[in-house]
Amino acid sequence: MHKAGTATPDRFPAQERLAAGAQYIGGRLTKGTTGRTHAVVDPATGDEVYTFELAGTDDVDAAVAAARAAFPGWAATTPGERSEALHRFAAVLADRAEEFARAESLQCGKPLKLTREFDVPGTIDNTAFFAGAARHLQGQSAGEYSGDHTSYVRREPIGVVGSIAPWNYPLQMAAWKILPAVAAGNTIVLKPAELTPLTSLLFAEAATAAGIPDGVINIVTGTGKEAGEHLVGHPDVAMTSFTGSTAVGKRVAEIATATVKRIHLELGGKAPFLVFDDADLEAAVNGAVAGALINTGQDCTAATRAYVQRPLYEEFVARTAALMETVRLGDPFAHGTDLGPLISHVQRDRVAGFVERARAYARVVTGGEAPQGELEKGAYYRPTLVADAPQDSEIVQSELFGPVLVVLPFDSDDEGIRLANDTPYGLAASAWSRDVYRANRATREIKAGCVWVNDHIPIISEMPHGGYKASGFGKDMSAYSFEEYTQIKHVMFDNTAVARKDWHRTIFGDR
Repeated sequence: MHKAGTATPDRFPAQERLAAGAQYIGGRLTKGTTGRTHAVVDPATGDEVYTFELAGTDDVDAAVAAARAAFPGWAATTPGERSEALHRFAAVLADRAEEFARAESLQCGKPLKLTREFDVPGTIDNTAFFAGAARHLQGQSAGEYSGDHTSYVRREPIGVVGSIAPWNYPLQMAAWKILPAVAAGNTIVLKPAELTPLTSLLFAEAATAAGIPDGVINIVTGTGKEAGEHLVGHPDVAMTSFTGSTAVGKRVAEIATATVKRIHLELGGKAPFLVFDDADLEAAVNGAVAGALINTGQDCTAATRAYVQRPLYEEFVARTAALMETVRLGDPFAHGTDLGPLISHVQRDRVAGFVERARAYARVVTGGEAPQGELEKGAYYRPTLVADAPQDSEIVQSELFGPVLVVLPFDSDDEGIRLANDTPYGLAASAWSRDVYRANRATREIKAGCVWVNDHIPIISEMPHGGYKASGFGKDMSAYSFEEYTQIKHVMFDNTAVARKDWHRTIFGDR
């Protein structure tokens, strides 16, 4: 049974509407059928703010059936019709922007200024981008590539897409999964993380309000082990898209292989932040703190390993630590808050464990502790700078997902680039230099899906996002994402009856 949480209406305006349940199937909110409940917890206070019935395999089956029933009609719409629907969708999202910002801050602990200025505007922009991009789905022009035959390529939707989104950017990740899929003519079932389902549900509800047909977008909120694995393995799901850890991504790939379905994986990251000795030091320090602490460090592209050429190393460490110490932790809804809590106490304790173990082999320059006093109830952790860790240590090699930056020195350019590439991951990186040739070499030789120069973190709808190596494969955002959500068909016309007869004789001989 659903029960109201402790969130006040100003923090969670949609609370009464979502009381109908945390599943969105066939255009309406429903309750899960497992009989088990789960609570969304405000990580800033530890209070339960929304309790819902978890989805099980029956709910996944119902959502897939709704998506399958909606697919023929949606796939048959013209790109222009899908474009118009997505433009209306963007307008609805813009009208409800504050509601989305508050729900995202509440469930994730993000500062409200971040959700207002980054998460929600980014999602609206993504929606507007795919509204336009829907009209630019192209195959290939016709041509006579084989004598009297004309060939062309059709780009077609795949069918029902089953997607799984993470808890760190629940609204944006829902958008990144849903928008290219439906713009290309697919229907979708999305499973958000059970920690953060609120904005995914509101997103689907807004799509219906914009006139997108029932069943095109469905949400099931259940555990990964039950609802997630059933969705990935479902025989009527033609494709799976997953964002999350590399370890879980391997499990998704294993399950998807059984039904030979297409998979798209955006997995972990351990982004290097490479500072050459000619860099603008002030800009690099500011970039490192912003890049490391964005979303409390819970970002696959966050700056986690700063490699600083030795002439700048000690000053970089000192100035970065000093700037970190000015960052204000506090209530996500308070005007002056710079940094909110981690998603949960479990995640906070995991991050703290990495730092405590690092004390045996590295220097904790600042941070390395949870705050006391009025913030004790929340999952807060102070911005932390760790210096002089060995390259092969766990804090350098493993994804922490917290507000921790590790700084290491390097001598030659060759060494810096080698160290930047020396982890299993390859999602993002940045290089800091005033020398265009040095920076260009770094962008060429660093093995990552995105390399920023003299910046770290910004993304735009028009450009792709995706990884190399253990960070996965496939692209989110941009027109490149259509490669994930469409399939290519070769069509060939015989232009003459003579050619047809000649081909018959070639195979069977004269009769």
